[in-house]
Amino acid sequence: MHIAILLATYNGASYLQEQLDSIENQTHSDWTILASDDGSSDETIAMMDAFANTVGQGKVQQVQGPQQGFASNFLSMVYHPDLKADAYAYCDQDDIWLDDKLARAARFLAAVPSDVPALYCSRTQYVDQENHPLGLSLPYARPAVFANALVQNIASGNTMVFNDAARKLLVQVGPLVNIDLHDWWTYMLVAGMGGPVFFDQTPSVRYRQHPNNLWGMNTSLKSQWLRIKKLFGGRFANWNERHIAALGPIKHLLTLDNQLIFERFSQARKLSLVPRLAGLKQSGVYRQTMINNVGFFLAALLGKV
Repeated sequence: MHIAILLATYNGASYLQEQLDSIENQTHSDWTILASDDGSSDETIAMMDAFANTVGQGKVQQVQGPQQGFASNFLSMVYHPDLKADAYAYCDQDDIWLDDKLARAARFLAAVPSDVPALYCSRTQYVDQENHPLGLSLPYARPAVFANALVQNIASGNTMVFNDAARKLLVQVGPLVNIDLHDWWTYMLVAGMGGPVFFDQTPSVRYRQHPNNLWGMNTSLKSQWLRIKKLFGGRFANWNERHIAALGPIKHLLTLDNQLIFERFSQARKLSLVPRLAGLKQSGVYRQTMINNVGFFLAALLGKV
């Protein structure tokens, strides 16, 4: 299985070399890198050039990113006309992959028919700036299906590997979707089509925590509560508005059951208090942990979904 690694870079010289070394050390060696740089002014480009020379001709292709944020950068690679592989792996510039990350993902994807969209993701090992362990991400145990994907992203992009059918689905939907998070969108589409999503309880990535992280650890009650507070601040409702607007024109691609979940969820959000709560309950949507579900329904009480 040939895997195209989609590496988004922007002023990543501080940590990039460790990530590149971890890619080179993968036990699954059939990979290439498409690296999209969003306008780096540090040594990132030079480091990529040196790595390309080290691993040999044809292993690394570098392109200019759209400079419209990290999600647009990742999706621009998904849509790249020259991209062709059996599977694709989103790759952050500051993490460290465990040696068998691609091998484990390939084993799962190889068992899925090639015309069925499928997605591998996993827990992460949190590490500090010097790569010292800080703990593991949450062990999500409830099914990774559309009813979850509609209201929560458990599929961290730095762990994601998806097959060519999933990539074709993303391309079919098109680049003009107004979404903030490429990984959540990928999870939502694959799950919405009824494609299998495998959440590996064994970590595949050492997820570096540093001041420039856009997202960080979610293991403590404090961090979970801080995320729940975002439900009350309007950010979650805004995400839902964007996802509903993006899914609406392509809802016919969803399975019949997922179309029903989508319709009930999108309609319930507009209702008065009691019908809203009843409609959200009837839709079947859920988040993975008890505290997150409590937060979700408190937000629903306040009309913040």
